[in-house]
Amino acid sequence: MAVVKKKSIFEKLLKLAPLILLYISVLNEIDLNYIKYFSFNFPFILIYYWSLKKSESLGYGHIFISGLINDAVIGLPIGFTSINYLLICGFAAYLRNITLRPRIIQDWLFFLLTILVVNSLNFIVLTLLFLIKIEYEFLFYNTFFTFLFYLVFAKIFDIYQRIVFKEAND
Repeated sequence: MAVVKKKSIFEKLLKLAPLILLYISVLNEIDLNYIKYFSFNFPFILIYYWSLKKSESLGYGHIFISGLINDAVIGLPIGFTSINYLLICGFAAYLRNITLRPRIIQDWLFFLLTILVVNSLNFIVLTLLFLIKIEYEFLFYNTFFTFLFYLVFAKIFDIYQRIVFKEAND
């Protein structure tokens, strides 16, 4: 006789935590833009990490929808952030496919390349096509702190992944 193990609602919510955190972060605009010289883009870190380590946990459709929500909250042209988020997913998928042995430093440096490309495209498109003024200093600090905080959040997400998904991070 087969025994069916039922998962509790708490276990299901724990497995959905990255997705829930993504929606909360784009709805609340969690990137701490309110402190002048300290801001980072948490959705970039979240999307890159989970697309790299456990791509099925977020899903491209949810990432696209969260970008649309972020555009509505911030006031950017609809679909702009979605394209940025999907570019981050594309970079993470590329790294995942070419990597034989994942290393945190390799992931971190590739994340720097990813956010530099995405932020450069942001800057070019927003300033040339939509004539939106962007401050260089803000963009630099945002990129710098997003890059630095990736290591911190990657470690937190690694611990979470080991506890909730009961698997080591490859």
